Amino acid sequence: MKSQLKGGKIGRLVFHYTPLSFIYRMSQFWTSLYRKYAARSDSGFEEMDNSGYSTGSFDGLHRPSDDDDDDLVDIAGATLDFSSTDDDPPLSSGCYEEYSANSRAAGMNGNGPSKLVDPLEDPVPGLGTYEDFNTIDWVREKSKDRDRHREITNKSRQSTMALLHSVSDAFSGWLLMLLVGLMSGALAGGIDIAAHWLTDMKDGICVVGFWFNHEHCCWTSNETTFQERDRCPQWKSWGELITGTSEGAFAYIVNYLMYIFWALLFSFLAVALVRAFAPYACGSGIPEIKTILSGFIIRGYLGKWTLIIKTITLVLAVSSGLSLGKEGPLVHVACCCANILCHLFTKYRKNEAKRREVLSAAAAVGVSVAFGAPIGGVLFSLEEVSYYFPLKTLWRSFFAALVAAFTLRSINPFGNSRLVLFYVEFHAPWHLVELAPFILLGIFGGLWGALFIKANIAWCRRRKSTRLGHYPVIEVLVVAALTAVVAYPNSYTRMSGAELISELFNDCSLLDSSQLCGYKQPANTSETGVGNSLADRPAGEGLYTALWQLALALIFKMLITVITFGMKVPSGLFIPSMAVGAIAGRLLGVGMEQLAYYNHDELIFKGWCSPGADCITPGLYAMVGAAACLGGVTRMTVSLVVIMFELTGGLEYIVPLMAATMTSKWVADAFGREGIYEAHIRLNGYPFLEPKEEFAHSSLAVDVMRPRRSDPALAVLTQEGMTVGEVEALVESTHYSGFPVVVSQESQRLVGFVLRRDLLISIDNARKRQEGVVSASQVFFTDHAPAQAADAPSPLRLRGIMDLSPFTVTDHTPMDITVDIFRKLGLRQCLVTHNGRLLGIITKKDILKHMAQMANRDPDSILFN
Repeated sequence: MKSQLKGGKIGRLVFHYTPLSFIYRMSQFWTSLYRKYAARSDSGFEEMDNSGYSTGSFDGLHRPSDDDDDDLVDIAGATLDFSSTDDDPPLSSGCYEEYSANSRAAGMNGNGPSKLVDPLEDPVPGLGTYEDFNTIDWVREKSKDRDRHREITNKSRQSTMALLHSVSDAFSGWLLMLLVGLMSGALAGGIDIAAHWLTDMKDGICVVGFWFNHEHCCWTSNETTFQERDRCPQWKSWGELITGTSEGAFAYIVNYLMYIFWALLFSFLAVALVRAFAPYACGSGIPEIKTILSGFIIRGYLGKWTLIIKTITLVLAVSSGLSLGKEGPLVHVACCCANILCHLFTKYRKNEAKRREVLSAAAAVGVSVAFGAPIGGVLFSLEEVSYYFPLKTLWRSFFAALVAAFTLRSINPFGNSRLVLFYVEFHAPWHLVELAPFILLGIFGGLWGALFIKANIAWCRRRKSTRLGHYPVIEVLVVAALTAVVAYPNSYTRMSGAELISELFNDCSLLDSSQLCGYKQPANTSETGVGNSLADRPAGEGLYTALWQLALALIFKMLITVITFGMKVPSGLFIPSMAVGAIAGRLLGVGMEQLAYYNHDELIFKGWCSPGADCITPGLYAMVGAAACLGGVTRMTVSLVVIMFELTGGLEYIVPLMAATMTSKWVADAFGREGIYEAHIRLNGYPFLEPKEEFAHSSLAVDVMRPRRSDPALAVLTQEGMTVGEVEALVESTHYSGFPVVVSQESQRLVGFVLRRDLLISIDNARKRQEGVVSASQVFFTDHAPAQAADAPSPLRLRGIMDLSPFTVTDHTPMDITVDIFRKLGLRQCLVTHNGRLLGIITKKDILKHMAQMANRDPDSILFN
C-alpha cells in the first residue's frame, strides 16, 4: 500500500473523523516510512540512465509553491494571485519523489524483466487532476465517483471493517454540511458584531467600555427616554469628548471630521489588506463562484487566505460607510469555509464534481446567515448560482442552512433574537387597489436594475481599460471621502445600509420618535389601527423634512452605488439595491397614505378605507420596493420572494411581493436579459455557458469546430508508432489541453482522447519508475505492445490514461443541440467526426466565442479556456 501523502504534510492524514479511519491512515504512514528507509538503506541502487530525457516536459505544469506571489492575473479589475495552491498540494512535492523512488526500488529489486507501468492498474499521484484556469470534465468526475462508491459497496460485504468504512463514507457528507454550517454561522455572527461596533465608533465611544457599541452601551443606563433612547451619559460623541459639549457648531465640525477620518481609515485598511495578502478577496465573489460551480478551476480563490482577509476586510469595508453590503460576500465566505473543510474528506478532496456539490450547499448557507432565511438560501443557490444541483444536494443544502441559521441565532449578534437587523412584522392587511402602486414599484425596480447594470459595467470597463485601474487604493480613498463628506449631513445616508432599511421598513407605533413618524396628532388620540400601529394621520413638519432627506438620499445612493460596486474591497450589492428600493417604496407609501387620508370618500378608497382606520402601511411599500429593485438588478424571482417572506413572517404579503418582483424582471429583461452577476462574468471573460441564454442561430458543428480551413492540421496522437520524444515535442510545441488519439495519421479513425496534464505526468512518472524508458521508447495506447526489435528501449503503455469513449458529434449536428449537450453534461470538449474520421474539436471556449460573434460582441473577450 503506497503512501500518497502530498507535500509531506502530516496534517493531510485526516481522512474522516473516525477512529477506524485514523488507524487506517496511520498504518499507511508507517508503511511508507518503512519502505522509504528500506529504499535508502540499499546501497546497491543506482539511478537509471535517462538519456534523451526532456527536462522541460514536466515543467510546463507550473505549480508554484504556497509562497510564490509572483504570478498575478488581472481579473475583475483586480490583480488576483491565483498561484496559491490551497485547493491541491504541489505535484512536485517531496512525497511524490518518495513515491517514485519506492516504485523504482520495488521494480529493480524484483526478479525477471521490468514490468510495464500501467496508470490504470497502478495509480500515479496527480493523475486525473486539472491545471489552473481549466474546466473540469463532469462526466469523468462523476464516473470516478461511481467507481469509488461501487468499490466501497462491494468491499462492505466482505468484512466488518469495510462495512464501517462504508458507513463513515456515507455519513461524511452530512458531517461536512454540519461543519460548514457551524463555521459559516460563527463567522457571520462575528462579522455582524464587529461591523456594528466599528460603525458606531465613527460617531463616538462608550466611556465605560470601548468594546460596547452604542446600543449595548446604553442598555444599562437609567437615564434614557423614548424620545431620546439613543442618548445616555455612558456614550460620548467625539465632539463631546474633545470640546466638552455635544451642542454647537464646533462640536458638529469635530464630529464631521472624525466621521471622515474613521471612514478613510477603515477603507484604507480594507483595500491595503486585500492588495497585500489576498487580492482575490475583493468584490462580491458571486460571479466567480458561479463560474467555479460551472466547472472552472480558479486555484486559491476559495483558499484560507481569501477566507481570513475577506472576513476582516468585509467588516472594515461595511464600517467605512461605503455604499455596499456584506450579504453577497458572505456567500463567498461560506464557500471558502466549505472548500477548506472539503480537504478533510478524501471523497471531496479528490473529486472536483463532488466538491462543487458542497459549494452549492455553501452558497445556500451564505444567504441563510445573511438574511436569516434558510429556505430562501436554498432556493437562491438553486435559482441563481448552482450549475449542477441534484436532489441530494438539495437535502444537504437545507440541512447546512438550518445549522448555520441556528448557530447565528445562538450567537444573537443584534441582541433582538433575530437573525437580521431589519426584521419586521406587519399587521395591517393590504387591499386590491394597492396592487397598482405595487406594480409601479416593480416598474421602477426594473428600470433601476437595467440602468444600474449598464452604468456599472461601463464604469468597470473604464476602470479596466484606463489608468484608473492602476490606482485602486487612491480610488477607494476618493470614493470613501466623497461618500463620507456627502453622507454625514443627511441622517439617512449617515446610518448604515441595514439600519436605513430597518428604519424604512418600520411601521410607526405609539412609541416611535423617528422623523418618519412625524405625523400631526389627531384630535381623538384614542384612534388606533390594528395592533400597536396608529390610524392614518396627516403628515407633520417632521415627516415632510424626512421625505426631503429621503429624496436626496435616493439620488445619492443611486449614483454612488454605481461607482462603488467593483472596487478592490469586499462589496455586496444586496443592501444598496434594497436601500434604493426601500426609499422609493417609503416615499410612495407615504404619498398613498396621505392620498387615502384626504380622499377617503373617493370611489377607489370608499368601502375599505374609512376615517380613523389604518388603511395604508408605508413600511410594506418600502419592503415591496426593496424586493423590486433587488430583483431588477439580480433577476431573482422565487428565491427573492421567499427571502422577503422570511424577513417579514407574513404569508399575506406574498402576492404583492410576487407582483412587484415579476414586473421588475419583465421590465429589466426588456433592456437586457443579463443580471448583474452574468454581466460581470461576461466583462471578465470567464468561460461560463449561461443556462438561461438561448442559442437562436442555425449554425452547424462544422462552422464552429477547429481547425478552420486556414488553420494548421489538428494535433493528434497515434495509437502506436510515436516515440516519447515525439510526444513530448508535440506537447511542448502546442498549448492545447488535450489531444485526440487516432489509429494513424492517414486513416484519422478516432480511438480516444488524452489530456495534456495526464500525458505529461505519466511520461514523467514512467521515466522515474520504469527501467529503460528514454526518448526513443515507443508509446502505444493499445492493449498489447507492438512488435519491435530486440535491442529497442522499453515501450511505454498509456492506454490507462486515455478516454475510450469521448463525446462526439457529426459535422452536420446543429449547434443548438451541441450547446445543450455542453450545458447538460458539463463537457470540456467534443470531437467532430465524419463517417468515423476525425475532423476537428469543439471546446466550451469555441462555443462562447461563436455566441459572442453572433451577438456582435468581441469574441476575444473570452479570456480563459
